[in-house]
Amino acid sequence: MQIAKDTVVTLSYRVTDADGNLVDDGTQPLVYLHGGYDGIFSRIEEALQGRAVGEEVEVRLQPEDAFGEYDADLVNVEELSLFPENIEVGMQFERAGEDGDDDMIYTITDISEGRVVVDGNHPLAGVPIVFRCTVADVRAATVEELRHGHAHGPEGHSHH
Repeated sequence: MQIAKDTVVTLSYRVTDADGNLVDDGTQPLVYLHGGYDGIFSRIEEALQGRAVGEEVEVRLQPEDAFGEYDADLVNVEELSLFPENIEVGMQFERAGEDGDDDMIYTITDISEGRVVVDGNHPLAGVPIVFRCTVADVRAATVEELRHGHAHGPEGHSHH
């Protein structure tokens, strides 16, 4: 079977930055619903269209095609007193968006002198990446997967 709209695709993959440094070793296979459901970056989905099990694909993505450009406006310095006592660099939290915008995930990047630096950028924002994969499986999506707009695992679906 070839990858086409409304198929569920399983990929063995590996992601590096442009210098070859490992970003994601793909320990767990990537499973997504193919055909514009936003389960994978569109450039990767385009490269996979029509491929079959066993085929290998490499896609080089610029930041605008992956995790976006780095936005300095998403970095804020806040008073330490606004946070719980047990915070550490690397912790993440969700902040409600303003004016009905989507909630954002912020990462604490520094704590010093009574201040906390929080960054709303994805850790790979501004970083070109190389996505290498092998098509491990392709199957027709179920009616339920199509209705939900994403692939379900072997045990079915659990969050609706």
